[in-house]
Amino acid sequence: MVIFNWQKQWSYNKYWVMSKSQKSYETVRLMAKNNDWSETKSAEFESIIKSLENIKPTKKTLTNTYQHIWGYFKKICTDSERKEYINLITSLEPENDQLGTFLKGLTYKYQIKYLMQSRIIKEIGE
Repeated sequence: MVIFNWQKQWSYNKYWVMSKSQKSYETVRLMAKNNDWSETKSAEFESIIKSLENIKPTKKTLTNTYQHIWGYFKKICTDSERKEYINLITSLEPENDQLGTFLKGLTYKYQIKYLMQSRIIKEIGE
C-alpha cells in the first residue's frame, strides 16, 4: 500500500518537482531507488513537496523539465510543432511561459496519458 501510494504521488509530482528544484528531484529519485519505500520516506517526500509549493521555477529548471517532457513528442510531432518547440524553448521566460501551454496542448493532442495525469501539465494555465 505504501509503495503504490508513493509511486502514484511521485508520477503525479515528478516534473513539477523537477521544474522547481533539481536538487529536490534528485533527492526523491534516490529515495525511490529500488522501490524501497517507508513511512519515514513518505513523510520526507511530503515535506519536500510542501517546501516547493511557493518556489518559482527558474529558466534553467523549467528548460530542463520541458526538455524531458518534449521527449514524449519529438518522434511523433509534426515539423511545424518541432519548429514551434525550438522557437519557444529558445525564448523561454518563466514569467511568460508560452512553452508550457504549447506542451500541454501537445499532451492532449497526442493523448500522452502519463503527462495528462502529471501535476505540471494540470496546473499550466490555471
